[in-house]
Amino acid sequence: MSGGERSSGTGRLLTGVAWAVLLVGLWLWGSDMTDLRGGLSAPGTGDVAAVGRPLGVELPPAHEPLAPARPRRVDVPSLEVRAPVAARGLDADGAIDPPPFEQPGTVGWYGGGTRPGAPGAALFVGHVDTETKPAVFYDLSALRPGEKVRVARDDGTVAEFTVDDVQVHTRDRFDAKKAYGPHEEGRAELRLITCGGTFDKETRTYTANVVVSAYLTGVGP
Repeated sequence: MSGGERSSGTGRLLTGVAWAVLLVGLWLWGSDMTDLRGGLSAPGTGDVAAVGRPLGVELPPAHEPLAPARPRRVDVPSLEVRAPVAARGLDADGAIDPPPFEQPGTVGWYGGGTRPGAPGAALFVGHVDTETKPAVFYDLSALRPGEKVRVARDDGTVAEFTVDDVQVHTRDRFDAKKAYGPHEEGRAELRLITCGGTFDKETRTYTANVVVSAYLTGVGP
């Protein structure tokens, strides 16, 4: 594969999610995470569309937050996703580095923020596809409230989260605080983020991002 072919092949993989992680990174860089807790219900009009929030879905009560521990693996049973987790930091522009393009099956976790199961919102990012095949979060927008996300942690526990909101955020008027800030004070929450909308071949970017919100509802070995 030539250098030109490689550049073309990686463009689609990186640019879609890069927009989301840049916004997350800039928000983290310039915000105090503790100031964002409470009263952050996800918006439902204008630039944000609900993918799935069916009436009559009874969600379980929140579990008490756990002691902090680093994530090792993310399992999403309904999507048949079982993926390793790699801690990622911020680059020189204040953006979260996504997983390397050679690892489209890996989920990136912002290691400078909340650890999954602890109070606050832990942030996970993953690619939706490559130039040739689906990536780890290809079906993320198909998640529905009530479905489970399990995070295996390095203390030997598995934190189980229940999805309570799935949103598609367009690029026009993106509000990172509403997308990534905790929804309820003191609750342990999770965000799964990937690109969505349509792929613009001219700009080689996606037009939106999928943001799945979930909260801690159980813990097991």
